[in-house]
Amino acid sequence: MTLLTDSVPDDSVSDDCAAPVVHCLGVPIAAHTPESAARQVIRLARQHRATRSTRSARGTDVHLCNAHTLSLADRDPELHGILRRAALNLPDGQPVVWANQLLHRGTPLPATRVYGPDLFLDVFAHGQDAGLRHYLLGSTPEVLDALRSELLRRFPRTRIVGACSPPFRPMTDSELRDEEEAVFSSGADVVWVGLGTPKQDIRAAQLAAALPVVSVAIGAAFDFVAGNKPQAPQWMQQGGLEWLFRFGCEPRRLWRRYLFGNARFLRGVARQAAGTAVPRRAPTLPGTAAVALGGENIS
Repeated sequence: MTLLTDSVPDDSVSDDCAAPVVHCLGVPIAAHTPESAARQVIRLARQHRATRSTRSARGTDVHLCNAHTLSLADRDPELHGILRRAALNLPDGQPVVWANQLLHRGTPLPATRVYGPDLFLDVFAHGQDAGLRHYLLGSTPEVLDALRSELLRRFPRTRIVGACSPPFRPMTDSELRDEEEAVFSSGADVVWVGLGTPKQDIRAAQLAAALPVVSVAIGAAFDFVAGNKPQAPQWMQQGGLEWLFRFGCEPRRLWRRYLFGNARFLRGVARQAAGTAVPRRAPTLPGTAAVALGGENIS
């Protein structure tokens, strides 16, 4: 977890949260530091709270982008369009940080990533003083129970106003609308979406389009913080080798992702560096009726 040395700025102040935006494989990435990213999420949540009386007010979708996310977006026009239109994309993977430094040498960029589980804990920690209300969406009931207990143990003043484990099957339009109503009725400021990429990115975008909340596609943070899965040692994370650790833990599930996904990411970076990247037209984000989301918790 990152310690924020400054207090969270007032809602009217945004300069402290500004960050350069650079493109990686056609996706705009805000080059935040871990500290400024947490401040930005808290600031946005407080701003949306002021508009909660208007159900039609739009929220903010936040996506944690690693090499896997960007390699998927490189071959999936729908995901690519969602990330192109997203309010805030953050560099979750160290290889994404390195790629941006290579591709944008003239722009001063942070050397560290915004690691999803650390952002999750930072916003919980410093959101206590802001009175943020959190909603947990994803995973299994057992993981959610363990996660809630661990968060309350670490942050006794935190406010978790709801949690939902969606069914592990495609959801109907009615179920998706009911889910949105439950989130709105809870009064949540931040919705943490842990459904696995790309499902969590699709759902985070839909929630932000429907509700005045910050919806964060947070990846495997639920499992890590709940203690359901081990995290890579710090030296592997800093060396860009977290993928190798996760592959060692789950080789049957992850071998295709890392064999083909990492290669596609590297090809995309090389293509962009050579100036041969093909521009894409971002498709229209499908409405709730067009996308049925299951409760898969894989990131």
